[in-house]
Amino acid sequence: MDFSLTDEQRMIQHTARTLLGRECPLDLVRAAWDNPALAQPLWRDHLQDWLGLAEQSTCDVSLFMEEYGRALAPGVYFPSLLATFAAEAVETTLSGSATVAVAGYDGFWTVNDEAIKHYVPCAAQVDDIVVVHGSQRQPRVAIVAGASVAVTPVDQMDRLRPQYQVHVAGIEPGSAISPQAWQRVVRRALVATSAELVGVGRHLLDSAVAYAKERQQFGRAIGSFQGLQWKLVDAALELERAASAVAWAAMCVDADTADADAAVHSAKLEAGTAARRCARTSLQVHGGIGYTWEHGLHFWLRRAYAGDAFMGSSDYHARRLAGLLFVA
Repeated sequence: MDFSLTDEQRMIQHTARTLLGRECPLDLVRAAWDNPALAQPLWRDHLQDWLGLAEQSTCDVSLFMEEYGRALAPGVYFPSLLATFAAEAVETTLSGSATVAVAGYDGFWTVNDEAIKHYVPCAAQVDDIVVVHGSQRQPRVAIVAGASVAVTPVDQMDRLRPQYQVHVAGIEPGSAISPQAWQRVVRRALVATSAELVGVGRHLLDSAVAYAKERQQFGRAIGSFQGLQWKLVDAALELERAASAVAWAAMCVDADTADADAAVHSAKLEAGTAARRCARTSLQVHGGIGYTWEHGLHFWLRRAYAGDAFMGSSDYHARRLAGLLFVA
């Protein structure tokens, strides 16, 4: 399998990194923590145009989402991308920002008829909500105005991506889609989430390496100590394994291979594990300064753990993968 990027993919990667590096500084991330509305210009003037990636390959989406996670861009792009995947399943075009309401109380994207959808990202900040209900055998998709449904904020660790309970009782059933169409939506959403986690891990690891080169102790840079080097090497190896798993999953989804489900579960498992590993390592390398609010490391650390939990934790996807590999 050829993992090398095409010229067009390298352009996506370079353009995304340049754009987000310029338009999403730490000051914006910090400001959006206290007031999510301050991220609206980033969405309106720049990121909204990138929703067109949803019509491209999953590989292209994953390249952009890795840069998105590296920059920790706040705002409604991520839920809008997932909502676009779902809207495409019913051949509908979204005109603004949106999110997806599907998870039950357990947080997994398993189609259900519960009156409350849980862990819906940015439900109070978007224009529309794509509600998925019914059953796994007969999913139904309805698109409703965000202002028309009641939402309740969920207390969780990543305020840059607030989550809500969405009360969907009484909403019209919407359009029926095939289980296979819904399965593709979930696969693409999991790859996008996994790619973002790889980007989060890259920022955490790069920050740790840079600090290890600068911080002096006993007259030497702390990066010269072997004990610290091994921590960084182990985190780097885990992150590269995750990046490879995400790339493989994206290609499997695009090709609709027989092992696409296994590849997607593996990608989310590896990406979540690597992001958490990089978070722990980076915090240890930074020492006392890494615990401070002013430094900003905690923003990426929070996304690493919250992102791992979204759509099922690493443990959940490990169990799903084991069920596919070792079925009796």
